[in-house]
Amino acid sequence: MTLTIRPIEARDATVWAELYSGYRAFYNQTPSPEIVENAWKWILGKEHGLLGLVAVKESDTPIALANLRWFARPDDGDFAMNLDDLFTAPEARGTGAASALLRHAASVASSQGANVVRWITAADNATARRLYDAKAKATPWVTYDMKIAPKGEDGVLL
Repeated sequence: MTLTIRPIEARDATVWAELYSGYRAFYNQTPSPEIVENAWKWILGKEHGLLGLVAVKESDTPIALANLRWFARPDDGDFAMNLDDLFTAPEARGTGAASALLRHAASVASSQGANVVRWITAADNATARRLYDAKAKATPWVTYDMKIAPKGEDGVLL
């Protein structure tokens, strides 16, 4: 299978939504067409520093996606790219789509002067971690999420 990596386009909306919904389901997130639609609008509009890429087969049909975002790194005085989401359709796994998306992300980051692409994954996602361990170095950092009270309310929810 010949793969091409390209930015998302408006015509990818339906297939992208299926892929992104599959990504959310993989991580046991509640199905939400509203969240998928909102993410699509942000990524298509390149809001919040977002960049959407897809791996497409010969028919130009997306089989995998990568959602990336630029972020500043004040401690290093530079900026980098964060890989927020990476997902390959189950029937397309093993085609090299995820590796190709990672290579393309690195190329885009390099072309813009960034020196790192960073991402997180679930500790128990052994299949993805095998790929990631071959492409990048795991860091010693631990991630935390602090729940914030809804807008208009004060405080942090613990």
